[in-house]
Amino acid sequence: MDAGPKAGKVKELLVISGKGGTGKTTVLGSFAALAENAVLADCDVDAANLHLLLQPYVEQTDNFYGLPKPHVEVDDCISCGVCTSVCRYNAIRNGIIDPFRCESCGVCVRSCRVGAIGSQKVVRGHWYTASTQYGPLVYARLHPGEENSGLLVAEVKKRARELAKQTNRSIILTDGPPGIGCPAISALSGADLVLLVAEPTISGCHDLQRVIDLIRSMRVPMMVCINKADLHSEMATTINRYCDEERIPMIGRVPFDAGVYTALTNRQPAVCTFGPAAAAIRDIWKTVAEKLATM
Repeated sequence: MDAGPKAGKVKELLVISGKGGTGKTTVLGSFAALAENAVLADCDVDAANLHLLLQPYVEQTDNFYGLPKPHVEVDDCISCGVCTSVCRYNAIRNGIIDPFRCESCGVCVRSCRVGAIGSQKVVRGHWYTASTQYGPLVYARLHPGEENSGLLVAEVKKRARELAKQTNRSIILTDGPPGIGCPAISALSGADLVLLVAEPTISGCHDLQRVIDLIRSMRVPMMVCINKADLHSEMATTINRYCDEERIPMIGRVPFDAGVYTALTNRQPAVCTFGPAAAAIRDIWKTVAEKLATM
């Protein structure tokens, strides 16, 4: 497939969903195999799995620090209790900071009268630059329980854009996080086109509507496809009708296909098979690529 954005312009396609488990990584992994001249980015930093499919060779690993964590110098603390009173997360008691409650907002650092609370960098995760047979890949992993994933998403997107310029690639294919939280907002920033992958369930329809509202607030063009659409044809029709009413392009339905699971088990994109799901994904990519070519 040789369709792509206009020469000289790097365009970003973001694939997201209203909830987890809809199959967005399956779709994005197939796009990686179909696209030419693309940089790949996995911005689902809380549960990255695109690298499990594309079998990358890691070329560079970088630490992610996020916001600095406060710490109390016990010898300097006068036990005045100011830090306890100003902390909205109830993370400080008797001069001891609970790391599981602390959000690293820094209010206690600024409020301490004697300067007994400082801040320090702490490695909260890592992000990786890797090569795959389909192009460069940038992905990340947060340490268990860590926050500030929106900042890490921004780091991944920044590195992907740098790679696109350095390697003269015209498209960034981004696997985004599910939902409508900070990571999703960060992933939407700077995207040129969004493909929403929906599933034909009640929760899938509800969460799709929520993420559509978010995308509209950020004024990013969007399209929708339904994965495993034939598992609940009535709900798929409901989603289709909703998109028609909201004037959102419904560009394809991917049927359930056991061959997809065979491909994924073998760590291959779904389009490496020749079943109905692969054919549907190819048609969806053609529509997406044609849209990017006009932007």
